[in-house]
Amino acid sequence: MSFLVLLLAIVIEKFSGLRQRVQRDGPWLKQLARLEASPRTAARPWLSLALLVLLPVLVLHLVLVVMGSVAYGWLLLPVHLVVLIYSLGRGDVIAALGPFRDACRRGDTQAAVHVAERDMGVKAHDSEQLLAGVQGHLLWQAYQGFFAVLFWYVLLGPVAALAYRLLALAVEHSKTPAIGERAGQLRHALDWLPVRLLAASFALVGNFAAVSRELLQDLLNWNISAAQLIARIGCVASEVPAPVVGTHAVTGLNLIWELLVRSAIVWYAGFALWTLLI
Repeated sequence: MSFLVLLLAIVIEKFSGLRQRVQRDGPWLKQLARLEASPRTAARPWLSLALLVLLPVLVLHLVLVVMGSVAYGWLLLPVHLVVLIYSLGRGDVIAALGPFRDACRRGDTQAAVHVAERDMGVKAHDSEQLLAGVQGHLLWQAYQGFFAVLFWYVLLGPVAALAYRLLALAVEHSKTPAIGERAGQLRHALDWLPVRLLAASFALVGNFAAVSRELLQDLLNWNISAAQLIARIGCVASEVPAPVVGTHAVTGLNLIWELLVRSAIVWYAGFALWTLLI
């Protein structure tokens, strides 16, 4: 059933607006703000995370257990699908890149800097730093919004996928440093394996020799962040041209996107084989 859910999620993502209707974070964000405003829970970050992440995950697990015993388990399919769609990344990374790509085609560096900060939160002082930031943003958003969620869904089901997304929301939206730091630690642990698996798939569909050299340096390095690792490996694997604002910048983004698409195909093929074997 998991592979069917993955296929349905892709179809829904491409041909419907269900994702925008499902990904409603308002109630969860209100609960986060309420816990941060309370001195009792704000001073206990692990308690706050338990209420924000562990409690919804346990409720979902209970729902799955109950529905698994009804109608031969067929009711699990829509639940899996809704949870997976909710757990995917927020926003459309390709749409967000549109104004930046247009500015690069015109060779307008000032406009490129402005839209990169406005649409992607990328701040830079020169064209090299700007393009490195945008390329890293594209790779990170594709990883954390798609690949990491798929990995945990296939490995441990919708409970793990939901836990990953709630931790990501806590890291992004928490205004209490202690809560954000603890959520970041847990997310770092969840990112360690899938980000290296994605880097390995980059080697299969990209520049194998260059990726191997880069990846071996930090294969077991616990301290490097997933965002740093995937940004460096992705640019090496796709062989992006020199970081200069212009048509070459657009070409580099296209090369990275093509690398991500090929990697997604490899992952889906691997998941299909995994489904057949188990």
